[in-house]
Amino acid sequence: MYLVGIFKLLSSSKAYNSMRFNHFLIFFWLLICFKINAQNTASKQVTTFTIAAPQLDTLKTIWVYLPKNYENSEKAYPVIYMHDAQNLFDDKTSYAGEWKVDEYLDTLNQNESIIIGIAHGNEKRIDELTPYKHEKYGGGRGENYVKFIKNTLKPHVDVAYRTKPKAEHTTIFGASLGGLISFYAAIMYPETFGKAGVFSPSFWFSEKIFELVNSVNIPTTSKFYFLVGDSESDTMVPDLKRMVNLLKTKGVDDYQIEYHIIEGGQHNEKLWSENFSAAYEWLFTKAN
Repeated sequence: MYLVGIFKLLSSSKAYNSMRFNHFLIFFWLLICFKINAQNTASKQVTTFTIAAPQLDTLKTIWVYLPKNYENSEKAYPVIYMHDAQNLFDDKTSYAGEWKVDEYLDTLNQNESIIIGIAHGNEKRIDELTPYKHEKYGGGRGENYVKFIKNTLKPHVDVAYRTKPKAEHTTIFGASLGGLISFYAAIMYPETFGKAGVFSPSFWFSEKIFELVNSVNIPTTSKFYFLVGDSESDTMVPDLKRMVNLLKTKGVDDYQIEYHIIEGGQHNEKLWSENFSAAYEWLFTKAN
């Protein structure tokens, strides 16, 4: 519906009569049709459910990936909470390509985890994934979003599925604004989220994220996996280096941090998909 709305807006403009703009609209409409007609690519291990999110005054669609051996075993599994679930498993629901999280996990015979994907709130995405307000972009309901995960979603997941509920087995993971809120959650609630996967974090959104890190004590049990591309933005790499240096001045040891700067990496699902497996493997070794 978001794309259709843009199409209607563009087609009503005066520029619609120009040949160049007509070509653009044709291309844009073909893109929409392609996404509408795209085949579902989600693994059979992926299901969804809906849960009330009182902290956000809404309902949330939750995507769940269960290990292939889940039904035939009695073991409990670590859990990774991930944002923007529409982009994780299914090309049909993704904005610009999926992460292929399920395809990777389907190849594993050990070191398995449960993945809980939280669907973003479309036009409310910025509000939900930012812990602070931005003068231009607004936002700032990230604390409520994290409390939804911590106080509502996680307790439900720990009852409904065989999980290892302790912080050492609980990871929060995302990219862009999802990277920002994942890092924030791990800093604010290390007793719940022992590890964070932080891809292309939007540290530019507010200086307060640096102030937060400077004001708290970070336990020796916390683990952080950072990844950015050097072709994302002018501030992405400097902001990451600044944050890593700040963490180290706060006493965070090298073994608690893994970070990578990908040559030519751009701010997109391709970068995140191609590097998910390496991040997962590192986080898993720190989660068990």
